[in-house]
Amino acid sequence: MGLFTVEEARAELTALRPVLDEIVTLRADAAELAFAQTPGGAPSALGGLAELKAAQARLDELMAIVQETGAELKGFAPLLVDFPADIDGVPVLLCWLEGDAGLNWYHRADLGFAGRRPLP
Repeated sequence: MGLFTVEEARAELTALRPVLDEIVTLRADAAELAFAQTPGGAPSALGGLAELKAAQARLDELMAIVQETGAELKGFAPLLVDFPADIDGVPVLLCWLEGDAGLNWYHRADLGFAGRRPLP
């Protein structure tokens, strides 16, 4: 896939928000359902093993949807999505972290999340 401009990445993030919101919800549901399957785990009102498998399958589908856009799903808990880009000739990743209001951060591709800075 190609590189995103900041505007393209922001538009893609807006389009992906329902998918990302569903991932967050299903992640919590799957955690509860998985705990219910452990010895001594409290039963869940969400269901049992069948519902856990369904949640896991749906999570796989949703994560594939994100990846198909050219965005990179870098973290699951918390959710972290990077959009490959270029700023002033430097390869960067435009960075959205679960809880961020919008796409307002980036980091050099060679530095990772520790090098995260506000977009200019």
